[in-house]
Amino acid sequence: MALSRGRRTQRTVDYWPGFVDALSTLLLAIMFLLSVFVLAQFLLSREISGRDTVLDRLNSQINELTQLLSLERTTGQDFQDQIASLQASLQSSETERSRLQQTLAEGGGAAAEANARAGGLETALSDQRQISQRAVAQVELLNQQLTALRQQIAALETALDASENRDRESQTRIADLGSRLNVALAQRVQELSRYRSDFFGRLREILSDRENIRIVGDRFVFQSEVLFPSGSDVLQAAGETEMKKLAEAIIELAREIPSDINWIIRVDGHTDNIPLSGTGRFADNWQLSTSRAASVVKYLVSQGAPANRMAAAGFGEFQPIDAENTQQARDRNRRIELKLTER
Repeated sequence: MALSRGRRTQRTVDYWPGFVDALSTLLLAIMFLLSVFVLAQFLLSREISGRDTVLDRLNSQINELTQLLSLERTTGQDFQDQIASLQASLQSSETERSRLQQTLAEGGGAAAEANARAGGLETALSDQRQISQRAVAQVELLNQQLTALRQQIAALETALDASENRDRESQTRIADLGSRLNVALAQRVQELSRYRSDFFGRLREILSDRENIRIVGDRFVFQSEVLFPSGSDVLQAAGETEMKKLAEAIIELAREIPSDINWIIRVDGHTDNIPLSGTGRFADNWQLSTSRAASVVKYLVSQGAPANRMAAAGFGEFQPIDAENTQQARDRNRRIELKLTER
């Protein structure tokens, strides 16, 4: 009887409410993190769009300033030609004035001598006076023309100086805009580098750092044995499994990179240095490496990767990562490489 009462009085501990509270808190935290991620993506997209607008405006200003610079140089050359012509005219006019002044002086001297020798030579004296008057009038006219020419030359020199100043200012503005354009282009390259780093980081997480899948520089490297049987370009089951994971990462990347960044994922096929017999399906290592790269691209596209962002290339045995002539080196050189780059 005492034992029975003791069992009935035992309390049962209910853990379920505490578990529900913990699960609710975890869900709220996940929703908060997702909200922060979406907001960050929105702000990043807007910032990149603003930079593209500034980049287009800078390109337009550079084109406009280049046209203005060409026009100013043409105008400056015209001014220089006009100045040279006016200077030639000025020199000719000064020569003519000197000749007329000499004629006037000679005419005056001849008249005095005629007066002294023959007081009755009135007709000759009258002729000399008329010649002198005409010469004086011509000299006065030439002086006026020379003054006008000097004024024109001064105006043209002023205009030429102004044109040269505008030319220097335009060159300075073009240099400044060129620097700003280079900065904008460098920012775009940095953006693509950041996406490449994120992409490789995701691949490293997805593919679990397997020994036969590694990162070399800016490329993600699969050993051929992971994907293909020996001498074949047909993906084996294990290779398809890895490529499905890769396709998912590429699809996520395509959603994040802005559409105006002209990026591609290049798939490169490589073989070892052992020649093929030439009697099989492939005549040489060129064909085998190219066909393997194309098989990877086609499979990725079939899994949803954007076809316009994929490219395939074959390098045969001519781009080894290990130059030693050993079996281990040949194993390393048989590979498929992925590279995120600009088109």
